[in-house]
Amino acid sequence: MTKQSQTQSQSTLANPSRRGFLAQTSLVMGAFSFGFHIPQAEAAAPAPEVNAWVVIKPDDSVVIRIARQEMGQGTLTGLAQLVAEEMECDWAKVTTEQPTPGQNAARGRVWGNYATGGSRGIRDSHLYVRKGGASARMMLVAAAAKSWNVPATECSVNKGVITHKASNRSTTYGQVAELAATMEPPRDIVLKDPKTWTIAGKPLPRLDTVAKVDGSQIYSMDFTMPGMLHAAITNCPIFGGSLKSFDASTIANKPGIKKVVAVDGKGVAVIADTWWQAKSALEQVAIVWNEGPHAKLTSADIAATLKEGLTAKEAFVGNQAGDVKAGLAQAAKTVEAVYSYPYQHHATMEPMNATALFTGTRCDVWTSSQNSEAALETVVEASGLPVGQCDVTRLLLGGGFGRRAVSHDYVRQSVLIAKQMPNVPVKLIWSREEDMLHGHYHPITQCKLTAGLDAQGNVTAMHMRISGQSILSSINPSRLQNGRDPSTFQGLNPDGAEGVFGYAIPNLLIDHAMRNPPLPAGYWRGVNNNQNALYLECFIDELAVAAGQDPLAFRQKMLRNSPKHLAVLNAVAEKAGWDKPAPKGVFRGLSQHMGYGSYVAACAEVSIVDQKVKVHRIIAATNPGHAVNPQQIEAQIDGSFAYGLSALLYGEITIKDGMVEQQNFDTYELLRMAQMPKVESIVMPSGDFWGGVGEPTIFVAAPAVLNAIAAATGQRIRNMPIQSNSDLKIA
Repeated sequence: MTKQSQTQSQSTLANPSRRGFLAQTSLVMGAFSFGFHIPQAEAAAPAPEVNAWVVIKPDDSVVIRIARQEMGQGTLTGLAQLVAEEMECDWAKVTTEQPTPGQNAARGRVWGNYATGGSRGIRDSHLYVRKGGASARMMLVAAAAKSWNVPATECSVNKGVITHKASNRSTTYGQVAELAATMEPPRDIVLKDPKTWTIAGKPLPRLDTVAKVDGSQIYSMDFTMPGMLHAAITNCPIFGGSLKSFDASTIANKPGIKKVVAVDGKGVAVIADTWWQAKSALEQVAIVWNEGPHAKLTSADIAATLKEGLTAKEAFVGNQAGDVKAGLAQAAKTVEAVYSYPYQHHATMEPMNATALFTGTRCDVWTSSQNSEAALETVVEASGLPVGQCDVTRLLLGGGFGRRAVSHDYVRQSVLIAKQMPNVPVKLIWSREEDMLHGHYHPITQCKLTAGLDAQGNVTAMHMRISGQSILSSINPSRLQNGRDPSTFQGLNPDGAEGVFGYAIPNLLIDHAMRNPPLPAGYWRGVNNNQNALYLECFIDELAVAAGQDPLAFRQKMLRNSPKHLAVLNAVAEKAGWDKPAPKGVFRGLSQHMGYGSYVAACAEVSIVDQKVKVHRIIAATNPGHAVNPQQIEAQIDGSFAYGLSALLYGEITIKDGMVEQQNFDTYELLRMAQMPKVESIVMPSGDFWGGVGEPTIFVAAPAVLNAIAAATGQRIRNMPIQSNSDLKIA
């Protein structure tokens, strides 16, 4: 976290809208794209700031500023590698810091977008951070050349040492940094060819590992400050309900209790010396809820609504080619299947929490967020203060997975509570139960797939009807396109980086009957690709069986016009030895998908003994275009499979009487370490695009395992999770 002081904007209006907030905190994007240089006097930096991305200290240590959020995925190290690569600095002397969103606002959003989600941390910011590093290098070389009165073109750099070979002179970045900070930023920036990389593209150890291992790393839950009080909260557990009344007389004289307050018309919070005092006292407060219109809602009600959508006449089209109705009518054989995917919770290890200090003229919040600019917007709205009088200090996340990406309800609550205790820092922590009851859940959907085969077993037509929830309708309806949610079709599009369908089917229709139950939907690691890949890849396997063809050969034929899809599929098949028999009792399944700009495939090996399924091995191939740190990519693949298999085997949120039934890890189970399969990664960057790595491989875990189970049993599991929808248990 930077200690750099801020020049706060005083002209920002209070209570801005989302559009207004960004307008008030932004300069023209052209200024952001190239305006790396902020004079040292303006920024009041403790060491020479060469540009917004790079600070160099006299001892030659390099501080690289990272705007994107680190939450275990390695973005901090990867982005630092890209900057350091273009800088030609000594990696051993690199550290990082994270400027606050308030600093970003005060400096015209010089660091750009702070959001970290959709596997965009590197793929959406690689270009401008690389330019930041290259610009810094050019300014440092120009400073050295100026001091020697020689052309900059005659100077070279190696690990932060600038050399003028002709005069046998050399200097270091630390010695010229102050002069470099006064140099004009270059207009023409030439980036290095990735083939020449020596820092980026290498499996370097992560910069945050030591602090995590020795316990010095501060997560949001760890944060403390002098005089801090603690708050526990309970909100109406029924979706659409609100607070009617409460009676706190029973805890009036309990030790440590400072205040009991209503929060936003929806909840009650107790403020105390310790969180346990607050939580224990809160359980004794008599609360009456207005249960609202959904007090009798059940999972069966939601399922019935979605089932109706499978045959509804009206639907939003996502991908269409040819005449699917005629194609199905002319087919020699028709295959149909209905799948479903449940609500799922993010279940971050660290529940929602935030610390707020409100003084009346200023509001500061310390918290973990995947988008601290959105968190700052929330602070501005909740506090009623201008942007220039608010800020958010980012702390490390104990899990994000999309939960901390859009909704900052916990930040809003922390500010509203702190406003009732002015001049005192108050730390709000949601209990695990509160966290489970008030998530923004992975959307629930059902899918009906109908396909036609000709006499040779070729797929001539397919209709894929998705019925279910729209995430945008829940979090940002203004982004709907004529009522349509484009994110529903992730991985099923005719083109685009967010997921290409890939399969060659002459008559195709993929559409969405939008049905929005009252539960709030949100981004959940992998988002709509998860169910879309599962529906499609399991159905493709069903079609291969119906055609009497090998699942690999069947896919290869249909992917003949999609070489990148085909390449990752062939890679996992080859490594698995698909052309050779599996070990006795072991069965294999395949899947492939494209999403978040990357191409991925998996081959799973499972066995079933006494109705217990065990996943032995998963081979994963990914083509992310560029691999900034191959070791981090492999770690991401491991983590994505742990997350994806937890969802497949156990993950399910069900509703009874308008509220979530699963309220802790005893009823919302996760994959155990002993159940984790061996993961073999194939990282195969083609070098011609920039894709993501945090989420894509999660898509292919579940369908590969389901296809292997079908190969073992001859039966299809079409409703998730396995534990609740089959006779199988998890070994």
